[in-house]
Amino acid sequence: MLTVSNFHYIREDFSAPFPSIFGLSPKSFKHQLVRLSDFGKFISPKELLLKNDEILNSKENYLLITFDDGLKEQFELAKPILDDLNIQALYFVNSINFIEKEVSLVHKIHLLRSKISSSELLNNLKNSPFKSNFILSDYEKKKAVKHYNFDDVSTAYLKYSLNFRLSPNELSKAIDGFFYNLFDTNKIVDELYMSENQLRFLANHNQLGSHTHSHLALGLLDEKTIQFELEKTKEYFERITQTNVEIVSYPYGSDEACAKPVPELAKEIGYKLGFTMKRGINFSTENKLLLKRFDCNETPGGKNEKVFLDEYSIINE
Repeated sequence: MLTVSNFHYIREDFSAPFPSIFGLSPKSFKHQLVRLSDFGKFISPKELLLKNDEILNSKENYLLITFDDGLKEQFELAKPILDDLNIQALYFVNSINFIEKEVSLVHKIHLLRSKISSSELLNNLKNSPFKSNFILSDYEKKKAVKHYNFDDVSTAYLKYSLNFRLSPNELSKAIDGFFYNLFDTNKIVDELYMSENQLRFLANHNQLGSHTHSHLALGLLDEKTIQFELEKTKEYFERITQTNVEIVSYPYGSDEACAKPVPELAKEIGYKLGFTMKRGINFSTENKLLLKRFDCNETPGGKNEKVFLDEYSIINE
């Protein structure tokens, strides 16, 4: 069986006018890795690719660490800790940050919310040309709160509306005016994301994966756009690293974001494994293009570790 713990931000200081970027300090990250080691054996991405049937069929719990979004701090702060503990991780990266030198929309939103409160931003957007997209039904409100279970209600509604109610073009138009008034895009791209040399290093050590081109919820897109998102990043990373990129992580990872034909197209394009954000431990019955992951908050040492511990205890009764 396979347990995957996914991480994003690793930094010393998360202070901001409005808390919107959450993650772990390097010290807390190391603590979680040590705690997690009590529950299984860490494997490398290469081992998973070569022995996934054996791993998923095993009664032993194998552990994999993943990172989404290709953030520089993952390479510069998290990787040295992993190296000291002799753990290899899998880093999922978007190609838009390199090809177009653009900040991913998800990070534009994170950065905006660090300067503007979620409630204020939501109210402004409700008065925009896209206001109807920010009025949720009771059913959608429940889904928003469940999916963004670590956020307050206003933030959950805002994130759900931005990520699932608007097309990519609408989202850009709704957000970009706010973002460009407050931030220098070139500066953010340079400071926030890994360099191409860092990508090459990861690829040469079998630790680079695709997070698609633009970090969009694929399942909400038309088939042609899904195919582009999956192909573009794979082609680009393979060209600049001269390696094969065979593992993908679907942005947002919800049921909607991973809905058909997303896994089918991923397989056709040449991905052998795909990761969602559906919580759970993986077994041999899993679709290998829809493997589950825990958010790092839900694994040992996290603030909501009970999510993992409850499932683990049931399996080992």
